[in-house]
Amino acid sequence: MDKQELIRIAVEMQTKAHAPYSNYRVGAAVMTEDGTIIGGCNVESSSYGLTCCAERTALYRAIAEGHNTFKALAVATPNGGSPCGACRQVIWDLCGEIPVLIVAAEGQVIETTSRDLFPFPFGDDHLA
Repeated sequence: MDKQELIRIAVEMQTKAHAPYSNYRVGAAVMTEDGTIIGGCNVESSSYGLTCCAERTALYRAIAEGHNTFKALAVATPNGGSPCGACRQVIWDLCGEIPVLIVAAEGQVIETTSRDLFPFPFGDDHLA
C-alpha cells in the first residue's frame, strides 16, 4: 500500500473543499482493492445538515465509479480532526476494518483502524 500517495491526495483534496461557512477544509482519499486512489472533499450547504463530509464524498465517488472493496482511507484536516460519527458508520458499512490515516496540517499522521474509531459498530449483521 502506498501510504504516502494516499496521504498526498487527501491533502490535495483539501484545496477543493467547498467550506464557505466553517472554513474547515477537509480532504480524504480512499484506496481501492486494485490500488486506485479516489479523493473527496467536504461540501458544505447553508442548510448544515445537507453538508457532506470528505470521507463520504470519497467513498461515494468510489462506489459510483464501480469500486466496492477498499484497502485504506486517509483524512486530512487543519488540526488532525478525526471522522465524525456518520462517517464512521459509512466507513464501517462500505469498508469494514481498514487502516485509517488521520493527517494534520503540520504533517503529523495518526494511524488507526476503522474498528478502533468505531469499536461497537452497527452493521448488516444486526439487521433481520
